[in-house]
Amino acid sequence: MAATTDPAEIAKFSALAAEWWNPKGPFGALHRLNPVRLTHIRDLALKHFGKGARKPLDGVMTLDLGCGGGLVSVPLARMGAKLTGIDASAEAIGAASAYAEQAGLEIDFQNTTAEALVERGAQFELVTALEIIEHVSDVSAFLSAASALVAPGGLLILSTINRTTKARALAITGAERILKWAPEGAHDYDKLVTPEEIRIGAPTLHWDEPVGITYQPLGNGWAISRDIDVNYMMTGRRN
Repeated sequence: MAATTDPAEIAKFSALAAEWWNPKGPFGALHRLNPVRLTHIRDLALKHFGKGARKPLDGVMTLDLGCGGGLVSVPLARMGAKLTGIDASAEAIGAASAYAEQAGLEIDFQNTTAEALVERGAQFELVTALEIIEHVSDVSAFLSAASALVAPGGLLILSTINRTTKARALAITGAERILKWAPEGAHDYDKLVTPEEIRIGAPTLHWDEPVGITYQPLGNGWAISRDIDVNYMMTGRRN
């Protein structure tokens, strides 16, 4: 299976590993996005897995793909998931493992890749890949690996930035260069991925319509919306 990792991207995020859990640091935008992303995942899990509201992922075999410092892995584990988190950055895995240990959570963090897990025959009931697809070297190979990791009856939940002129203006020029919500150069416009490219890249899954995540001014923060022109989430299901 083709490699999906981009050494330049790994180096970029490895250099910032100590900042993953700093809400006012370079990953501050992800901290602000996290509540709405996690609420959406929780709602999908409640409907799909039929667990209790207190632990909507109770015992669900879950993979957080491209987990970084564990910003999503940790709350998913608190929802009851039996969680594996993987990332190609050893430094990010170190930060994630240290935080989980301090929090008293049992999470299997591994410095490895999606394609390596596929070669091992691993499969999961839930796979999350949040803000990672725009950083890989080969989108088609990544989607092929990610979808292969979804067990029968399972879900793949992606979130990313759409490749639109609006996204270029708001997510790159605005968020990185003006508002400093993310490190400048964090995103390359040409590497952004559209919903249609996700469908084409993972045809073995049945894809729900994408949902948008938009910034609501006047202190309202991020919210789910119908506007997918900038940030969006998309769910694929293996029947």
